Amino acid sequence: MPASTLLDAEPGRDCPRCPRLVDLRHALRAEHPDWWNAPVPPRGAGDAWLAIVGLAPGRMGANRTGLAFTGDASGDLLFATLARFGLLEDGDLQGVMILNAVKCLPPENKPTPEEIRTCRPFLSAEAEALAGARVWIALGQVAHQSTVKALGGKLPKCRFAHLAEHRMPSGRMVIDSYHCSRYNQNTGRLTPGMFEAVFARALELRA
Repeated sequence: MPASTLLDAEPGRDCPRCPRLVDLRHALRAEHPDWWNAPVPPRGAGDAWLAIVGLAPGRMGANRTGLAFTGDASGDLLFATLARFGLLEDGDLQGVMILNAVKCLPPENKPTPEEIRTCRPFLSAEAEALAGARVWIALGQVAHQSTVKALGGKLPKCRFAHLAEHRMPSGRMVIDSYHCSRYNQNTGRLTPGMFEAVFARALELRA
């Protein structure tokens, strides 16, 4: 799949769809003109077998750097775990694509239900472009809901729980994980071992 196919599914740098997120974007561009401050694109391999869906860019992470999960504690755990399973080598993702349910930074990292719905068509388009991604990991409940809907599943039948698995109508598998946020790590809601179990299962499903 050509990379342009996936890029064509992305919002523009000045996407106007969510007024609250646009207002925050403009404020941060004035305050931090050297930051990315725009919808964050996918990161990884266009021929990925594994897709990872997060919530939204972090203020000091992807919204600053322009690279998904880069620059904050959530990315530190994610990339360390990927490296442990051979899915990250010399800084390059191996067979993995990282996406977000919401492409722009939301205030206090909390998108509204309307913002989540408004951004979902981009995730649906990414899912269509990533034809080879047969296993999906959803980081947190918002990512779970958007991923299931983007892949054509039904939420009443797919309840979020750490390490829960859901087969989509297309045969794709979704594995749930608690989000690798600093808060979840600090409170012990998500431990490195719990997170590793998710990726170990993804590799089993691939086989």
